Amino acid sequence: MTQETVTPADKAEPAPKSYVRAQFEAALLTPIRAMRWQYLPLLMIYFAYGALGITAVAQDFWVKSALTLTPADLASLAVWLGLPWAVKMVFGELVDAVPLLGSQRRIYVFIGAGLIGLGLLLLAGAAAGTFPTIHPNTIYVASQLIIVTGVVLQDVVADAMSTEVVSRVEADGTPRPEQDITRDLGMVQVLGRLALSLGIFAVAGLSGFLAQHLGYATVFLIGLVIPVISTTGALLVRLETSETRDIDWRILGGGLAFGVTVTAIAFVGVPAAQEIVFLISIAIIVAMLKRVITHVPAEARRHIAIAAIIIFVFRATPSVGQGYTWFTIDVLGFDQAFFGVLQQIGAAIGLAAAWLLADAVTRQPVVRVLLWLTIIGGLLAIPNLILVTGAYEWTERVLGMGARSIALIDAAAQSPLAQVSMIPLLTLVAVNAPPGHRATWFALMASLMNLALVAGSLQTKYLNLIFQVDRGQYGELTALVAVVFGLGLVVPLLAILILGPRLTRR
Repeated sequence: MTQETVTPADKAEPAPKSYVRAQFEAALLTPIRAMRWQYLPLLMIYFAYGALGITAVAQDFWVKSALTLTPADLASLAVWLGLPWAVKMVFGELVDAVPLLGSQRRIYVFIGAGLIGLGLLLLAGAAAGTFPTIHPNTIYVASQLIIVTGVVLQDVVADAMSTEVVSRVEADGTPRPEQDITRDLGMVQVLGRLALSLGIFAVAGLSGFLAQHLGYATVFLIGLVIPVISTTGALLVRLETSETRDIDWRILGGGLAFGVTVTAIAFVGVPAAQEIVFLISIAIIVAMLKRVITHVPAEARRHIAIAAIIIFVFRATPSVGQGYTWFTIDVLGFDQAFFGVLQQIGAAIGLAAAWLLADAVTRQPVVRVLLWLTIIGGLLAIPNLILVTGAYEWTERVLGMGARSIALIDAAAQSPLAQVSMIPLLTLVAVNAPPGHRATWFALMASLMNLALVAGSLQTKYLNLIFQVDRGQYGELTALVAVVFGLGLVVPLLAILILGPRLTRR
């Protein structure tokens, strides 16, 4: 009896269903397996940031009914609100080099929580009529600036911790393999995006329910639970760093000088103030990055620079503005509860995407991730066009799908898929973060990426000035949505096609 030889080709291939199931289980379980107790404080900060949306629906309806700001005014305000994110290097330098009461991490989390709480109290007071001598517009702007400053300060601490919580050595003191460190750093970024998405998901539906059944002032007061969440995380786990260094006055001094200049330009009322500030911001941040990045190998510098440019373009696309929200309230009849449903669906999709794509995204090139996100984002924006053109009347008559059904589909476009786009770049930044400069390094890169959002807000302002939309005036909304749709699809694709090959070239 002879023994048959079994060749590799004769071996049974894994069943397709088993393979798909294994891949799905790997995607589902990877973030859970990656979780560590020491990650908790930074994840609670990210969660609290997302959960701040508990006041979102109440704020949208209160702004429409109680304030006199136009969509162009609100887009202009968004530019100023983006600037604290653009000067994160100041906060980063403070967190890296200036201990307060012996703390370089926890104390800054507490200060940020205090600012967020103060901003919410101002909003509640304005909604309740507590400040009769001050126009609600003024209080609203002040509260938003205070809240965003507190959020930025906490975010800087979380960013710094995201590079510190991953150990570079084994338990016996021997260095860990570089690929293991890179993998863990990437998963920390994934977990951070998941915590943010989970925070958005946790309060999305609740936000609409509260806005419909409670007074706006009460909802803003309920929002005070959010800073409690971030401070609780800071109390649970030791999060101080052992890395200390002297203050780099070129970073801190330059950042403070920039902040003073921006404030002066804003208050004096210089023509084209926002555009001037934006250009100054770009110049300062690039100069500071060149100073901090000198330690990074040339190949890594090139890789980070090209990836940053592509992501900058991806994030710099404009939005429609607040006029679309008012259109859905006035014309389509969407109420607070339905807005909560829409946000819940969008948050669920964003959370599922970030969770299930976590393992794949950390392994994929930046170009590939952004290409698919751009295409998917374009497809998901089509229902938006159907709503503003009135085509939902035809779909309801022929397909049985009215405005609300289409809006439920459109909610997918509002999901935070942009969080996924940041993971590859954040991983690159975390891997190359220098000891003693981690918060500053991360803050500078984040500042550059946040300036992309400022660029998008500027474009939103311009478009709202060209296509004028206001309360009850929606004649030009269709053209505005069409232009935004085209820019959001074409511009990122061009950047990917032009710069993508350079990113993969060796």
